[in-house]
Amino acid sequence: MEFKTIEWLGNKVKIIDQTVLPFREEYLILQDYREVAFAIKEMKIRGAPAIGVIAGYGVALAAMESHNKKNIEEAIKVLGETRPTAYNLFYTLNRMKKILKNNGTSEDFIADAIAIHKEDREITEKIGENGAKLLKDEGRYMTICNAGALATGGIGTALAVFYKGKDRGKKMTIYVPETRPYLQGARLTAWELMKNGIKVVLIADGAKAFTLKTKKIDLVITGADRIACNGDTANKIGTYGLAISAKELNIPFYIAAPTTTFDPNIKTGDEIPIEERASDEVKNCRGEKIAPENVDVYNPAFDITPANLISGIITEKGIIRP
Repeated sequence: MEFKTIEWLGNKVKIIDQTVLPFREEYLILQDYREVAFAIKEMKIRGAPAIGVIAGYGVALAAMESHNKKNIEEAIKVLGETRPTAYNLFYTLNRMKKILKNNGTSEDFIADAIAIHKEDREITEKIGENGAKLLKDEGRYMTICNAGALATGGIGTALAVFYKGKDRGKKMTIYVPETRPYLQGARLTAWELMKNGIKVVLIADGAKAFTLKTKKIDLVITGADRIACNGDTANKIGTYGLAISAKELNIPFYIAAPTTTFDPNIKTGDEIPIEERASDEVKNCRGEKIAPENVDVYNPAFDITPANLISGIITEKGIIRP
């Protein structure tokens, strides 16, 4: 990667500001857990694995700020309220709670945060390697939102498959829907893939089904923010419709995610909390009003793809099939 999404600097953490991409490549220095929480809530950093990694550093910063148990508990509480759907966040915070319960030192919190980051880098490499086996020597693929290096501590989940495919000499064209209202596909995935030398074709969100059919897409791969025990999967809004279209056209539909995205406490997708975001995200686009001021808005950030629409889940341990 020609950029670092998250970098630990010893007593603070550095992140790339994803809200200003692709127009500017700027970095933010976060010095306490409150700044980390703000960065997550304001989408300056996003993607379930990346949120999990940065949350670990947030708790470590709280422990360095004051090794008072209440201060660390407050940091865990505040960080846990930032993005309710992304399970990697709670995976990390549960690890931090265990350290707190065992009266760990600030060095223990820092060491585990660094370990979580390292584990995520290694996991994404393995996801990429496992998924690359599904790619043709020359193929056309579709993804949605951003499940690349910007969304993880490593090279990504869904996009890791394409990066490893490129390493193996495979020729690819990736069709990327814009992903309204936050435009993660247009702003982030297109930028990231192009920066790493992979051919991208950007399409409007409403063109997904027609593109699958007319461009003869070989495979769809998306990321995930939480996976239930039965295989139902939460991912960026629009994923469910994409999976339905792929099923209708007999196109394989895969999820790429680390096992840390599986929530053992959730039986089915009906139990996954779906974050609803501010109405202004839909009524505005990059600061410009595009809708009547008083119109009602429904703005779920995620949807649920039922397991029966999923061909397999690509993890670091292999591909899980129905």
